[in-house]
Amino acid sequence: MRKLIKKIFIYLAQKNKHIERFYTNSAFIRTPVGLSLINFIFQRIFRINSDCDIPVNFTSRVLAYSNITHKIDKSTLLSFAVSGGTYIQAANGIKIGRNFLFAPSVKIISANHDFIIRDQALSTGPIIFGDNVWLGANVIILPGVELGDGCIAGAGAVVTKSFTEKNSVIAGNPAKLLKRY
Repeated sequence: MRKLIKKIFIYLAQKNKHIERFYTNSAFIRTPVGLSLINFIFQRIFRINSDCDIPVNFTSRVLAYSNITHKIDKSTLLSFAVSGGTYIQAANGIKIGRNFLFAPSVKIISANHDFIIRDQALSTGPIIFGDNVWLGANVIILPGVELGDGCIAGAGAVVTKSFTEKNSVIAGNPAKLLKRY
């Protein structure tokens, strides 16, 4: 079955550049076949998250994908494909390092609303994730945050400030440094 679907993707990729990029950037080998197919249908036929050139879980929402810069590696692509219920808003930019992992229901929000003019976003710096960053389930990352290499955010953490130290473990609301490893 997997070989048949792979052949279909390859055939379609020869006909359409968007599908070719989608397949090339896919974590197809490690993603369950059914999920890959559902993600493809929602993203390319129903046009949900259609501006993303990587597979995104059909229950997730990515806004302003063009403001996200990331390294193409299997771990990052797999997280985008399988982590459902994720909300990523990149109005002020998001920079993602290598081997970025995130669990389901993560919220990454790079811009706040202005208090006076509610339909206008406040300008802040981008959210920056170093290499080997891991976000647990239901983590919320707020605007202007920077997480250093090897940072692990525990489940349910609300990260309101930067943690640039390497190999740190953070958790809580608001997130605090628990330890370094």
